[in-house]
Amino acid sequence: MKFNCNRQKLNDAVLNVQRAVSTKSTVPALEGILLKAINNRLILTGYNMEIGITTSLEAMIYEEGTIVISARLFSDIIRRMPEDNITIETDEKLLVYINSGRSDYKIIGIPAAEFPELPTISAADSITIEGRLLKSMIQQTIYAVSDKDINPAHKGSLFEIENNTIKIISVDGYRLAIRQEKIDFDGQKRFIVPGKSLAEVEKLTSEETEQVEIHVGSRHIIFKINDYSVITRLIEDEFMNYKAALPVKHSTEIKANTRKFLSALDRMSLLLNERMKSPIRCRIDGDTIKTSCNTSLGQAYDEFSAEIQGEDIEIGFDCKYMSDALKNTDTDEVRIQMHGPLGPIVLLPNDGDSFIFLVLPVRLRNEH
Repeated sequence: MKFNCNRQKLNDAVLNVQRAVSTKSTVPALEGILLKAINNRLILTGYNMEIGITTSLEAMIYEEGTIVISARLFSDIIRRMPEDNITIETDEKLLVYINSGRSDYKIIGIPAAEFPELPTISAADSITIEGRLLKSMIQQTIYAVSDKDINPAHKGSLFEIENNTIKIISVDGYRLAIRQEKIDFDGQKRFIVPGKSLAEVEKLTSEETEQVEIHVGSRHIIFKINDYSVITRLIEDEFMNYKAALPVKHSTEIKANTRKFLSALDRMSLLLNERMKSPIRCRIDGDTIKTSCNTSLGQAYDEFSAEIQGEDIEIGFDCKYMSDALKNTDTDEVRIQMHGPLGPIVLLPNDGDSFIFLVLPVRLRNEH
């Protein structure tokens, strides 16, 4: 194998593909990137048996071939090379020669035959969604994916597609995030994508990404993003009945300025840390939201005005969970619904239901 290509483009490709490479594996090939030079394209693949990322870039191919190179070492070498162009050549002894300007490396490669084949998806329906839209939907729900839940399904996000609508749902036992939008797909699909894989899809999707193609198989899914393909195993487990968790009524509704609410919680958080997880005490009183916090470090109090309808209420909640929900509303104002001090807190946009965020309350101790 022998080819020449642009160093910066190769560096960018290696950095992105490297995120799907195993950092520790009993199979050395899984700690490497598979390079395939064919038809004036260089194809790079990283795969850790859970998620695979592949891409291709233009290259001047002098001799076609394949090789696996240690991802960490390859990335370090490419990044430090001095010139705009780079030449890579291999021989029959699996030695890899890397040259750029006056800099040369000779490293040991791994046979391509030792690299596992990526799963294939046959006869998969293609779902197309605007890149910017998918990116925002993932960003606004991934915060609620569980990293500790014993239920494997909650370590991913549920995709529900029906009636030309796509929903992404995440839950971790204390909070729930739902985001939905209209798309041009009249079929029905329901599948769970691991949170870690969605994080990679979000990173590879830019504001300029026009369309993302999603191909769903029985056990795997492929996201095609610009010149990249992300393939990941689906989670085959039962997702919770999230619809049953949504309250059907409320006794208090608030229209609050998102920034004001977040600023108040930020001031409360100064008295909180990992060891002191006291809840925020929130009192809805007339047209005022009063927040307070009491820990061994001291006491804090803040208040701000809001448009409030319904009953006055005092309710407790986890500062981080409420802050995360507010940050991901991505709106200047938010509608908040409550039904008593022990009912779930529901966050909605001022108009419509493009997102529904739910935060469970914390039972307050009587301070009197």
